[in-house]
Amino acid sequence: MSVSKGVGIPVKLLHEAEGHVVTVEVKTGETFRGELKESEDNWNCELQNVTATARDGRVTHLGKAFIRGSKVRYVVAPDMLKNAPLFKRLDPKTRGKFTLGRGTSGIGGPGAGRGRGGGRGRG
Repeated sequence: MSVSKGVGIPVKLLHEAEGHVVTVEVKTGETFRGELKESEDNWNCELQNVTATARDGRVTHLGKAFIRGSKVRYVVAPDMLKNAPLFKRLDPKTRGKFTLGRGTSGIGGPGAGRGRGGGRGRG
């Protein structure tokens, strides 16, 4: 499980589900249920021992399936992952001391002190 620093909670949850049985529905309406062998930050998923169900209800058994992340509509993860460490609350002593997103630049809040226009862009 390799989780990058800048990924969100859904991606972290997907990585936590590796090794567990998940159900993946793709945008065409087909569903794939099997053990999540590996997943990537772009939601590419490799499943093994897969039961594929077509939109018309036909069921097919596959040894392995690789699903492109851009085609995933949703993933059903096991209920046991609600107790995963990534959902533990921060220590109340440190809560509020760290923020995510664009930090403040001192006086004036985010983006202040950059000259005319607030500094949009990279150049």
